[in-house]
Amino acid sequence: MTRYILQRLALLPLLMLIYSFVIFAIIQAPPGDFLTAYVATLASSGSSLSAEQIAALRSQYGLDQPFIVQYFLWLKHLFHGDFGLSLEYQRPNAELIGEQLGLTLALALFSFVLTWVIAIPAGIYSATHPRSWIDHALTVVNYIGVATPNFMLALILMWVAFAYFDISVTGLFSEEYVNAPWSVGRVWDLLGHIWLPALVLGIAGTARLSRIMRANLLDELNKPYVVTARAKGMREWRLVLRYPVRLAFNPLVSTIGWYLPLLFSGSLIVATVMNLPNIGPLLLRALINQDMYLAGGILLIYSFLTVVGTLLSDVALAMIDPRIRVER
Repeated sequence: MTRYILQRLALLPLLMLIYSFVIFAIIQAPPGDFLTAYVATLASSGSSLSAEQIAALRSQYGLDQPFIVQYFLWLKHLFHGDFGLSLEYQRPNAELIGEQLGLTLALALFSFVLTWVIAIPAGIYSATHPRSWIDHALTVVNYIGVATPNFMLALILMWVAFAYFDISVTGLFSEEYVNAPWSVGRVWDLLGHIWLPALVLGIAGTARLSRIMRANLLDELNKPYVVTARAKGMREWRLVLRYPVRLAFNPLVSTIGWYLPLLFSGSLIVATVMNLPNIGPLLLRALINQDMYLAGGILLIYSFLTVVGTLLSDVALAMIDPRIRVER
């Protein structure tokens, strides 16, 4: 296992190099560039730049260089730990991303834990009590959770909270704590607000994981080794939790690779609708304004999380299931 992990880690630089090229190519694919969008914005407000000013800015930002030259300049800065300068904000991208990183991680981890804490027990209970009224109720709730877009659920909750309770559920802080320094009161205020966005972000994943857990556990409960254990007098819940549940975990653990970056982004639309101060809206604005270095840095972080998440999934699968072994 150690050899396998080291081999995967050795491939990480090559994978990130490939991802960086693909990301930069996709960002550069739309017609125009940041200056094109900037000039259009100025024109809509009644302002304008001369041709000489535009040419000077294009030269200053390196936008007059060919695509491959721009890519290698960006790559050179990345090798030195420099994510470049945001063309729109005129600030280092690492600084902009770092400002949103703490709350983004807190929201992602809270949503991840909340998803698994709800989905696993619900799936186990449904599988061990099939066709009961609770199983049918959970099935209906899961189908609604999968079918309802997260941003629509966010809009519904926001409307209900404002119309019936006269409160706002947007953001992660109350108005008096938005720009306040960190304190015990600000942490408690965060905990009082973070559960709702985390629930909205994790509702679809909770529904899917619950259904997967139920289906796989039902399949395991009908296998001969379970029948044999029952015949030997093993207690039902001890039997279920010790053997079938461990094997039914496999498909769930394998989803960490794609679920981790999804939570980290905070779902662009949901984060925008609920005014969440995380990396999602920052990426959306960078893509709209073609701020290529900022967007490229964030997407590169998502790619890194995908690779690391996939590695964690493989390692966790080998640990929980003794049948899975990494061979040479």
